[in-house]
Amino acid sequence: MHKRPSQPSPDNLNYGIIGNCKSSALINEDSSIDWSCLPQFDSPSVFGKILDDQKGGSFKIECDNSYEITQQYLKKTAILLTRFDNGTDAFQLLDFMPRYQKDNGVYYAPPEIVRLVKLIKGNPSFKVLYDPQLEYAQGETKSYIKDDFIISVVDDQRYDTLTLYTDLDKASVLNGDEIKLDQDYFFKISYNEKINPFDIEDVKFEFEKTKVYWLNWCFKTPTFDNAYNEEILRSAITLKLLTFEKTGAVLAAATTSLPETIGEVRNWDYRFCWIRDASMVIKVITKLGHLKIVKKFIDFIIDLIPDKDEKLQIMYGISGEKMLTEKTLDHLSGYQGSKPVRIGNAAFVQKQNDIYGILMDAIHFQIEKYIEETDKHEELWSIVKSILWVVEHNWKQADKGIWEFRKEDRHFTFSKLLCWVAVDRAIKISNIIQSGKSAKKWEALRTEIYEDILEHAWNEEVQAFTQSYGTEHLDASVLLMEPYGFIDAKNPKYVKTVKAIEKDLSHEGLLFRYKNDDDFGTPSSSFTVCTFWFINSLYKIGEEEKSKAMFDQLLSYSNHLGLFSEDIDFKSKRLLGNFPQAYSHLALIDTAMNFKS
Repeated sequence: MHKRPSQPSPDNLNYGIIGNCKSSALINEDSSIDWSCLPQFDSPSVFGKILDDQKGGSFKIECDNSYEITQQYLKKTAILLTRFDNGTDAFQLLDFMPRYQKDNGVYYAPPEIVRLVKLIKGNPSFKVLYDPQLEYAQGETKSYIKDDFIISVVDDQRYDTLTLYTDLDKASVLNGDEIKLDQDYFFKISYNEKINPFDIEDVKFEFEKTKVYWLNWCFKTPTFDNAYNEEILRSAITLKLLTFEKTGAVLAAATTSLPETIGEVRNWDYRFCWIRDASMVIKVITKLGHLKIVKKFIDFIIDLIPDKDEKLQIMYGISGEKMLTEKTLDHLSGYQGSKPVRIGNAAFVQKQNDIYGILMDAIHFQIEKYIEETDKHEELWSIVKSILWVVEHNWKQADKGIWEFRKEDRHFTFSKLLCWVAVDRAIKISNIIQSGKSAKKWEALRTEIYEDILEHAWNEEVQAFTQSYGTEHLDASVLLMEPYGFIDAKNPKYVKTVKAIEKDLSHEGLLFRYKNDDDFGTPSSSFTVCTFWFINSLYKIGEEEKSKAMFDQLLSYSNHLGLFSEDIDFKSKRLLGNFPQAYSHLALIDTAMNFKS
């Protein structure tokens, strides 16, 4: 078992995520809800302190300095426990978003956050700092006490409201008065006004039902013969929390505009479904046996492409939206002053040829189990053929690449590699579901792309496969040539590429994606998924002890709950970028599976 720092940095992303596959909330280690969007992931925020410490809004339980605060997840759940203890007085705060199966088989997952305050000992006291700021804190949010709840509205417009239910004195809550805890109490934040009355016993029942749901879900997740089952399971729960059950979409992350580097402008909205990220998640989820998630995602893709001639975008809204126009919220100061704050993402119009191979790989990985449980065989086969048509007519063209360069197109090695993957997997899918009738005619195309990559991506002077054709720049994405089956791990060219990348891109035990200038200057932080890719590559070329030591070191840089964002600062090791990041956690699972106990 690896060890994490006992005292996380106060500047770190020390948040836990709770959710119910409809929306989520980020809760600071001091109990403050600093980010939540209701009623769903991509809605405007109701708490947004993470993006503006003064204006954003939050919900905190505050005690005096005599209390020690510790935080952990209830084992095998997405329920967060924050404990306040001064030696004499102690209580627990249990945070969750309800999710459980009703008697009719339908999942109950309302747009609600529940905070259950449980007395442990003594007579503790605290203040409630309740400051919702609706609509990304645009306009003025005011809160009013009603008979049964506290209601918050923005600019006195009733079209968008937030209700807070509690069995504490509502005036004391709203005024931030000191409260003496003499029994258990609850808070329920709801996007909708409740119809039926309820009390703390109902809330505790919801807690138990939600706890059982997560325990059952984890029970269905297999254990592996290695020392990292705890880390694998926490990452699996995190990936589950980033799925939007209504459509089957998988989010890249739960946040927007958390910067890759403090004070810079690399701030993006990740509350969308990237075909690349989601397909990689689905492949990992398939290994973990949660086929319902897999089926819903494939159905999501099938529903997105109703016409044979309709091209696949690189990303979509979680409800299938195709227009993701990007704009900035200039009234917000940004995470620790890092502006701009963006909603929407202009990358949706980019051309990235790698997405076809990644999606085809995910389809191939679970095609046999999928076709046993669906009647959409013909729709899926139409998508396979449509993708092959696009690849055949576009693989020679330049594109924006996996890292979404916003200026000129290039012939990126990774994009060419994934075009090869698309054809290779299509051939294998043909062999599975139509006895290889189409496979033969695609074999020549697979060979052509393969030989093109070997000829143009290898740089004899650098002794490595490089970022793009005709360049000396290295790129961590080419490490995936081996996992995708393009080249053997012991092939001298692959081994040399791994070594060249280690020499050029590795720094302080972490990896750059690349070091050449992009649209925003020179990258200055590590990209967590790339470090996992490199560790995996070390293991595959035979440096197993070095790989494991580096893996343990990387795990120690997670936050206090074992969660990762997109980036890590080389020097301070603080987490940076959007959080929690699906990319990072899927790569953690994949890499951990190498190491046997």
